[in-house]
Amino acid sequence: MKKLLAAALVTTALTGMANAQEIDGFNIGILGGENAQDRLANHECLKDYTEEALGVPVKLFAPADYAGVIEGLLGGTIDMAWLGASAYAKTYLSDPEAVEPVLVKINLDGSFGYHSIGFARKESGITSLDDMEGKVFGFGDPNSTSGFLIPSIEIPQHKDGITMESGEYFKEVKFVGGHEQTIVAVNNGDIDAGVTWADGQGAWEDGYNSGALRKAVDAGLIDMNDLVEIWRSKPIPEGPIVLRTALPQDVKDKMTALMDGLYDADKECTYNISAGESLGFNPITHDAYVSIVEARKAKSAE
Repeated sequence: MKKLLAAALVTTALTGMANAQEIDGFNIGILGGENAQDRLANHECLKDYTEEALGVPVKLFAPADYAGVIEGLLGGTIDMAWLGASAYAKTYLSDPEAVEPVLVKINLDGSFGYHSIGFARKESGITSLDDMEGKVFGFGDPNSTSGFLIPSIEIPQHKDGITMESGEYFKEVKFVGGHEQTIVAVNNGDIDAGVTWADGQGAWEDGYNSGALRKAVDAGLIDMNDLVEIWRSKPIPEGPIVLRTALPQDVKDKMTALMDGLYDADKECTYNISAGESLGFNPITHDAYVSIVEARKAKSAE
């Protein structure tokens, strides 16, 4: 009943707009970060609202890695996705006309930034990157902002002698597949430390207010009291919700309005798709990601 009421609130807000034309379906890509089954379940409410708003069948896609969503957007098989900033930069650098950033998740304090968080098991005795020499460090996905791009740039700046090459400062540097995989690998002792994303607000015990740690706590995968934060990046701009540029304008208008109004219509759905507590989504443009695009370009040139 709640879903039907919330859907009615969303669609009522869209009355007066023309029915979606020129499409016979709509595909939503879900970036990695947790297992595919949980990603699909958490976005089922968005699927329902989108079908109600557009009047066409909607499919959810949860590829194994970030590249799957990026390639879907570039190839026209995915119409909308919430990308990380680095994944957006990759998409933009591949084709500047492929997608339009329209909205960004807003934290409880009104900001739209987050952090790459380095963490380890508390029992390991590791309390900072200074304790990581000769140990195994894990990244998530090569197209992740917090799970690779930013830490690969900022961690070597921590002190002289740290590099991200296996066998130098760290015994081994490895990709483990995504945020959830990194969290589980550290928690299980498969790697000594890794990086993931969080807004850095709220209580550590909760996995902060939002982010991959919060999702892992909600899923019962970890007890944050068993982990310790060992490093934190500078603030990173939260990635955008993007729409495929080639979509009809009325479809883009409807989806932007739907997502913009989702927090007021259904806070539970918003919680599920925004990885924890937030104030929903506000408008954003490409200008917010210029620095990430340049960082990604520089990294590719190395």
